[in-house]
Formats: sequence, C-alpha cells, structure tokens
Amino acid sequence: MDSATILHADLDAFYASVEQLLDPSLRGKPIAVGGGVVLAASYEAKAFGVHGGMSGWAAKELCPELIFVGGHFDQYQRLGDAAIAVLGDYTPLVERISIDEAFADVAGCEHLFGPPARIGETIRARVRAELGLPISVGVARTKHLAKIASQVAKPDGLVVVDPARELEFLHHLPVGLMWGVGPVTEGKLEDEGILTIGQLAEKSPAWVQSLLGRATGEKLSALAWNRDPRPIVTNQRARSAGAQSALGRKPFVERIYRPALCHLADRIASRLRAKSWHGHTITVRVRFRDMRAVTRSLTIDSPTAATTSLAEIAEDLVRVVAADHPDERTITLLAISVARLERDPLVQLELPLGLADEPRRSGSRQGRARLVADHAMDRVRDRFGREAIGYGSVALEASRSVPDAFRQLAEKSL
Repeated sequence: MDSATILHADLDAFYASVEQLLDPSLRGKPIAVGGGVVLAASYEAKAFGVHGGMSGWAAKELCPELIFVGGHFDQYQRLGDAAIAVLGDYTPLVERISIDEAFADVAGCEHLFGPPARIGETIRARVRAELGLPISVGVARTKHLAKIASQVAKPDGLVVVDPARELEFLHHLPVGLMWGVGPVTEGKLEDEGILTIGQLAEKSPAWVQSLLGRATGEKLSALAWNRDPRPIVTNQRARSAGAQSALGRKPFVERIYRPALCHLADRIASRLRAKSWHGHTITVRVRFRDMRAVTRSLTIDSPTAATTSLAEIAEDLVRVVAADHPDERTITLLAISVARLERDPLVQLELPLGLADEPRRSGSRQGRARLVADHAMDRVRDRFGREAIGYGSVALEASRSVPDAFRQLAEKSL
C-alpha cells in the first residue's frame, strides 16, 4: 500500500481571518465580510449559523451582534499567494485549486524535511508565524481523503490518515464532506436514509447511479471506497472559463436574467481576452427555486471572446430553458461557462451575407468591431480600474451586491 504523502492545505475562514488580522479589535468577535449578502463569516459567526451566501438581514437575525466589514481584496490575493508559496518551499508538486487551498505531494521529500506529518506541521507553523493566519492540513494517500482530512482538522489543525485505517476513518463521516456532494445531492441521499459515507459505500454503484445519475453516481461510489487515482497536476492548461451569480429568489423573467447574464459575460470574456483565448462551446446553467438545475449548450464554429456575443448566446440559451420549463417561475442562480478554448485562433474574414448570427461571428465586420471595442475597454480598465468603463446594462445593474473583486478571487483563473 502506498504511503500517505498527499497534503491538502486550507486556510481557515480565510476572508474573515484576514479581516481579523488587519483589525485586531475584531478578533474573537462574530464578523461577516459583505453587507447585503454575506460573502464570508468568521468561526464566531458560523457558531450562530451564519454562512456565506445568505442575506445580511437573515444573518443579523441569527446573530444580532454580527459585525459587517468591507473586503480588502488586494490583501486576500497577497496573503493567499503567500500561503500557497509556503507549500512550494517543500515540494514542486503543488496544485492550487482556489485562492486559499491547494494540494501538495511530498513523496521523495522526506529525506530533506522529515515525514509528511512533520512537513504539514511545519507548513502550519510557518503560515501562522509569517502571515498570522490559521491553516488546516490533511495528510492522506489520495487527494479526496486528504481534502476530507483537512475539513476534519478544522479549525487550525492537522489530521493524518493512516493508510491501514482509511475506511475506518472515512466511513463514519457525514456524506456531505465528500468532494462533489452539494446541498441538492446531500438532500437526495438523506431522503434515502444515507447520512454517512459508509452508508453510501454499502449501496451498489447501480443504485447510486439510478439516484444521482451515471457520472455522479459512479464517481461517488468510487470515492466512498477511497478509490481516487488522480495525481497532483501543476500548471494545468485552461479547459474552460466560467462564472456564476447567486440571485436569491428572483422571477424568471427577462428583466432579471438579461442584466445578470450580461454581467457574467463581461467577467468571463474579459478573462478570456486577457489570455488570448476564444471559446467554441457556451453553456448556461439555471437553478430553480427547488435547487434543481438545468443546462443548455451551444457549440459555434467561429470561436468568440466578445462580451456582447457571449451575452447574446447565453440569453438565447436561457430563453430555451424558459420555453422548456414553462411552469418554473423563480430562479436562484445563473451561470455561464465557455469551453473548447483556442488561443489566438486564425480568423477567416467573411463577406456580409446577412446571416442571423453574423454579428457574433469573429470574421464578420460586426464581429470584428465588437472585439475592437472590447479590447479598447480592456485597455482603459487596465489603466484606470475595472469600474472606469463598462457596458451600460452592466454598469447600471443596481441589484449586484457581491463586489466584482470578490467574484474574481473566487473564480478559477485561466
């Protein structure tokens, strides 16, 4: 059996911890980053049931003493980068999966820094001493188990899973700790009486697939037995770019979804252009009031990175969803992703033939004009900041309560 050499390091209540670091008077108090929407909560606030994504008034009802603070987004990026860099001092095999967490494989490094448990403890001590932040570390033989171990270690702890006792450790834990089990999946499993990972492991893969779908069921059945062959992957090539927006409960009407989609398209397309990527496949996801979600996709032969083109395609796809689900009156989330990315594609100039999709085609006169305008806007934003210029439908969207800076930190970069 392989030894436990994979570490998962996860900064604890990261955004709230940074705010308490910057303002020591907030330490030990229930705080929330945000205002109209809770972006993040400290452990003191979480004890009252406050969590990210809930409305500010609901959080105040749960915790009347809650203190709201604004976000220091530049500090989040700086401190997140610094913490992940500490892992890189012990192994070159580091896979960052968000601003505040990463995997590392320390196999072969023991002769330099000691066993994996000692490396994990050293990383924790350094992050605390050098950055003033708590970080939890899980050590296991697989990525999935290491991530679960870091969750068990919270707050501010270290858990090492003995390879000889993996299933003993894993099977008594709540099924909600599994990677890929969100609230909807957890609810479906709970309705079937499955509360622990062990109870899920006892079910046949065929039964799990019938409940959750083939892909999800197959994956979770394997993970329930700690079958996870995925290696640490560094310097991953971008396969897609996406963004999502939680809406609360809003009417499923165009005046609600159109500005939200424009905002998402603006965020995604600007990231694509910054890396010279263009995408062929556009997918939208719409989540309804009961947490069910549906997706619709379109693949285009002329890849795009134009904000307006991406927004128009997304709007068309959402209209298809609305037509397919006429009884749905409320939506809670919208998401757009762009896949099949191509860097600096060769664009074939096109004659004006009056085709319906002509403005969206990169080789048409209108398509080229859209990209020229976008690149000009990108240059203004690079110099004066993102808020200096933008599309009217986005700039005038008063309902946005989550700052763009926070969204950009939370999204995976290309």
